[in-house]
Amino acid sequence: MQKYSSLYILALLFVASCENIFMEKDPANNPISNFEILWNTLDERYSFFEYKNVDWDSVYAVYRPRVNNEMTERQLWDLMTQMLNVLEDGHVNLRSEFDIYFWSWYADAPANFDEYLIEQNYWGDYEITGFMRNTIIDSVGYIYYGSFQSTITEEQLDYLADKFRDTKGLIVDLRNNEGGDPANGWRLAERFVDQRRLIYTNIYKNGPEENDFTEPSDAYFEPDGKRIAEKVVVLTNRRTYSAGNFFAATMKAFPNVTVVGDTTGGGGGAPVGWELPNGWYFNFSSSITYLPDGFIIEDGVPPDIQVDLLEADRQKGVDTILERALSLF
Repeated sequence: MQKYSSLYILALLFVASCENIFMEKDPANNPISNFEILWNTLDERYSFFEYKNVDWDSVYAVYRPRVNNEMTERQLWDLMTQMLNVLEDGHVNLRSEFDIYFWSWYADAPANFDEYLIEQNYWGDYEITGFMRNTIIDSVGYIYYGSFQSTITEEQLDYLADKFRDTKGLIVDLRNNEGGDPANGWRLAERFVDQRRLIYTNIYKNGPEENDFTEPSDAYFEPDGKRIAEKVVVLTNRRTYSAGNFFAATMKAFPNVTVVGDTTGGGGGAPVGWELPNGWYFNFSSSITYLPDGFIIEDGVPPDIQVDLLEADRQKGVDTILERALSLF
């Protein structure tokens, strides 16, 4: 079994290749050199140009003439971030000592989450187990996992399996989970697997030419440890991103799981990157992930049941999305 996808293992290898790109050439530190390194690295290693229908050479033709070595750092920053905006990719980041750039994948979407509302009206006397807020609502187990940065252990998952043994099922609330370490999500997801299943397939950009990708690499999951619940509902919104997006994609492969809420924010490529000569760091997507039916998850995983948090309900202390999930048990 490919317990944890080679996605992040190969990403680390690619970071090492980036080091060779920069260290061997010993590039100059001026605006033109920094721009060229950023553009060329993406040209050779970014994975989604075809999927996003972006002509990167045309982007160069627009932005390169505007670069000169008399530019200030802020002028160079503004130009580079305008160029990166063309990719509309939340895993494309630029970080300096004075600012951090990222594309806001959730800007135009409804929030569909009010933490204060559910804390006051649903969580009750909850526990925090491995950073997972958990309780039982109307005989249904409930976990809110706000960030995959927060580590969970097998012992904590065993505790939750025992706690929810006699419930009708489980709700896993991932709203506003913007990612972190995907291994935490996979560790949780393994507790819902009924049998060995193909989860998704990855390919990785491994060369400078447009079609330089590795052969497809399949990720499979098998049952592992005490099963927490047989029936599971996962709640998502547009701020469910990156590792949260991968978790939602993983759960879509299980027939006992229903995803409720809004389409996730996406982030379906492994983020990798390096440092520019001026000390700025940049990240970008280096892979493509497909569901078993061929669907690419870069722009988000759609729910099985689309539900928005209605303002009229929110004013009454009712979470429309959570209530729809509870109605499924």
